[in-house]
Formats: sequence, structure tokens, C-alpha cells
Amino acid sequence: MTPADPSAPTPACAERVTLTPAAEELLRKLAARHGPLMFHQSGGCCDGSSPMCYPRGEFHVGGQDVKLGEVAGHPFWMSASQFEYWQHTHLTVDVVPGRGSGFSVEAPEGVRFLIRSRLFTPQEEEQLRPVERGDQG
Repeated sequence: MTPADPSAPTPACAERVTLTPAAEELLRKLAARHGPLMFHQSGGCCDGSSPMCYPRGEFHVGGQDVKLGEVAGHPFWMSASQFEYWQHTHLTVDVVPGRGSGFSVEAPEGVRFLIRSRLFTPQEEEQLRPVERGDQG
């Protein structure tokens, strides 16, 4: 087998999740206060359909969670059951006025994270990386 040509262009990969500029600014502010962060979206009732933002390590991801990618260096996880419905969807994390869950770090700011979504194009679907599974331990 011939090794890959290091000067060859790397194929583009479509991102499964991104941030709006407002969400990125808030995330930067929250990370300065709380340290490394993570998102998790469970798809449960109440605020479960909103992305929750936690200090990294304060929410245990398990084998029933998938990592969609990272936003501004912070991992974004989703329950596997929710991912089954959303696997063909690009997610954009935005921020809006209002109170979300008391457990998400943005709650004291008087704002909440919100997901905006659209279907992937066929070209993006071809460029998606597989998701990672969480630990079972």
C-alpha cells in the first residue's frame, strides 16, 4: 500500500454542530468563569430539548451518548436516542433571552442556549465524520 501524499488536500468535513457569533461570545465568557465546558442535549421533557452547558466533568456521558463534535473547543454530546432523529440535521447553537434550566451555566445570565436546525445537503452528508460513543464506565 502506498502512503498518502502529505501535500494532497485533506477532504473537507462537514460539521454537525456550530455556534452563532452570539453563542460563541457567551461561551467564551462562561469558559473564562467556569473553565472548560461541555454541552449535552438529551431530548427529554422540559428543558431536555435545549442544549445544556456544564463545566466539563460535571455531567457524566455514557455509552448511550454520542459526541457530535466540538464548538469553540468544547465537546457537544447528545443522547443516542435523540441522535437517531437528528442524525441528518445540522445544529446551530444560538442564545436567546429567557431562563432555561437552572443546571445549565448560562442560566444566571438571563439567557438560554437554543438549537436551530436544518437538514444537511447531500454533499454535507457525504462529508460527515462518524460520531464518537461515550464511555460505559
